[in-house]
Amino acid sequence: SSSSSSSSATSGLDIRVLKDGQVGVSGVTRLEVDPSDEETIDNIMDQAARHRAVGVTDMNAQSSRSHSIFTLHLKGSNKELNTSISGALNLADLAGSERLDRSGATGDRMKETQAINKSLSCLTDVFMAISNKNSHIPYRNSKLTHLLSPCLSGDGKTLMMVNLSPTEESYFETLCSLRFAKTVNKCELGRPKKQFRDMDAKDTNKTKKSKK
Repeated sequence: SSSSSSSSATSGLDIRVLKDGQVGVSGVTRLEVDPSDEETIDNIMDQAARHRAVGVTDMNAQSSRSHSIFTLHLKGSNKELNTSISGALNLADLAGSERLDRSGATGDRMKETQAINKSLSCLTDVFMAISNKNSHIPYRNSKLTHLLSPCLSGDGKTLMMVNLSPTEESYFETLCSLRFAKTVNKCELGRPKKQFRDMDAKDTNKTKKSKK
């Protein structure tokens, strides 16, 4: 297994199709970990959290100024059948949409708010296109939707949890979140496909080493 993490606020990172054929972030460090090594996994999560962009607004003392995605790459092999299978688990913590008149954001904070709201609008457009069964899905309209495209294109399953504020002042944001959740709930992604392929020399060498 291997893991990688990135923040949409990090410059110089591009979303592209990598050498293994998967959509991912170029320029990030991918670390191989033992799934049972909880300490190492916690350290990786802590390191990713330290790189999360946060800031102060009138609505939140620690407002997320970027989306955060933690990706766990999984791979298994069967030497007898000469096949391997791979997959990825993406844990996405999306920054919440904000109204500038409530957040009081100015300068860089205002630009961050606009970027967050734009990417969330792009995500809504993707879900709308999927629910309407459009022939074209606008995955490439934002880095967020481009990176999550394998999860939303029929090769995976997606679970979304929407957080709501109970305060009366947040009525508008709560209503928008519920409408967004309603749109997502209408989407049918279809049955995911297993990514089987023949083992290569690298897979074979790893299998031999694990048996020593």
